[in-house]
Amino acid sequence: MQLTYYTLDVFTENRLAGNPLAVVTDGAADLDTAAMQAVAREFNLSETVFVLPSEKPAHSAKVRIFTPARELPFAGHPTIGTAVLLAELREGTTSDEALIVLEQSIGTVRVGVRLRNGAPYAEFDAPKIPVEAGLLPPADRLAAGLGLLPSEIGFENHKPSCFAAGNAFAFVPVSSLDAIARASPQFPHWNAAFEEQGLVGAFLYTRQCAHTTSSFHARMFAPASGIAEDPATGSAAVCFAGVVKHFDALPDGSHRRVIEQGYEMGRPSELTLTMEVDQGKLGNVRIGGHAVRVSHGQFTI
Repeated sequence: MQLTYYTLDVFTENRLAGNPLAVVTDGAADLDTAAMQAVAREFNLSETVFVLPSEKPAHSAKVRIFTPARELPFAGHPTIGTAVLLAELREGTTSDEALIVLEQSIGTVRVGVRLRNGAPYAEFDAPKIPVEAGLLPPADRLAAGLGLLPSEIGFENHKPSCFAAGNAFAFVPVSSLDAIARASPQFPHWNAAFEEQGLVGAFLYTRQCAHTTSSFHARMFAPASGIAEDPATGSAAVCFAGVVKHFDALPDGSHRRVIEQGYEMGRPSELTLTMEVDQGKLGNVRIGGHAVRVSHGQFTI
C-alpha cells in the first residue's frame, strides 16, 4: 500500500526549526488504528496526522492524531500544520486566506489560515476552555523528578498547577533560564512526580526569556507518550491560558502572550497565545503560529 505524506515544521517561519509534523493524506482512510499507530512509530515525530474524509460536507477533513505511543483527542501543532497544508493544497496561489474546519476527537476545530507574506500563519479557537484538573505532589517531589532544587520551583506567586482542555498537563514554574535549561526527567523520581497523575506531560515555564518579544520560555516533557521533549506544544499552550489567568489576575479584555519553546533542543519555536477575559472569566482562547512545508513523498507499507 502506498501512502502520500508531507512533513512540515510548525510554530516557526524557518525550516529545520519548530516542531516537525508528519501528515498522511492519500491512503490514510484505508488504515486501521493499529496501522496508524505503527506508521506514527515509524515517523517517530512527536505527532503524525492522518487526514480522512470529513463526516460533514461543510468541513474540510476528519483527522486522527498519534504520538509514537498513543492516539490523542487533540493537539495544537498538528492542528496548525494540517490546516496550513490543506489550505495550500486547496487554495494554492489563488487566495490569501482560508478557513479550514477539522473534525477531531475532541470536537470541531476551526482554523483561519493566512497564506500571504512569507510563511503561512494559522490560528485556531481552542475547542475547550482550560479548567483546573487536580493537585500535583509537593515541590520537593517535582524538583526530584526534574533534577532541580526545590528552591528553583516557583517564582513570584506562581506555584505548580494542573490544567486540562482535553489533554491534562502539569505546569511547573521555574525560577530562571539557567534552571529550566538544566531540567530533565529523572527516573524513577519522574514517575512519582508526574506519571501517577494521569497527565500527558510536564510543561515547565519561566518569565526569563531568550528574546525580549517573548512573554514566557517553556519546555515540555512527555516520556510516557513517546516524546522525550517537545519543541512546541499547542495543546499545552491552550491549558497554559488557565495558568496565566489564575496567577496573573488578568483584567477583562484581550491579552496576547508569546511563548518561546524548543531552544534547548535546537528547534526554536514561537507560539502566540491570545486570551479573552469577560466578567472575570476566561472566554475564548486562541493559539497561532507559522508553518512551513519541508518534504513530500510516498510511504510504503
